[in-house]
Amino acid sequence: MLDRKTFMLSSIAASLFGGPFNLIAQKRERKLFEGKLANAPGQSLTAEVVDFPPGYKSDVHHHAGSVFAYVLTGRIRSQNSATGLARIYEVGETFFEPPGSDHLITENPSSTESASLLAIHVAADGAVLTKPGKAR
Repeated sequence: MLDRKTFMLSSIAASLFGGPFNLIAQKRERKLFEGKLANAPGQSLTAEVVDFPPGYKSDVHHHAGSVFAYVLTGRIRSQNSATGLARIYEVGETFFEPPGSDHLITENPSSTESASLLAIHVAADGAVLTKPGKAR
């Protein structure tokens, strides 16, 4: 939810520039843990919380390795090229993104409430976890 200061700044910007202005259009990622997996040489596990502002929509992208996601707050609409049609995931629900797949849709369907998820990545040591992609 927008705090009072952000709402006021957004309203002023809309007045000055003649239209809606979203000051918090970007998601925020907070790394919680990163470590090499002793039982899987060459692989690392990274855990992060990803916060999505109201109305956030991501471009198509893909992740290095595998990703397990758990919705912490709000709702997340997601579609992966390997796992079927888009659907909305509620608090406590999970989804999985297999290696080599594209994340076609990632969005917060709410225009008023924030959403967040816990993402667990298992990927090659030193890999860039998220890269732009294109629909196949």
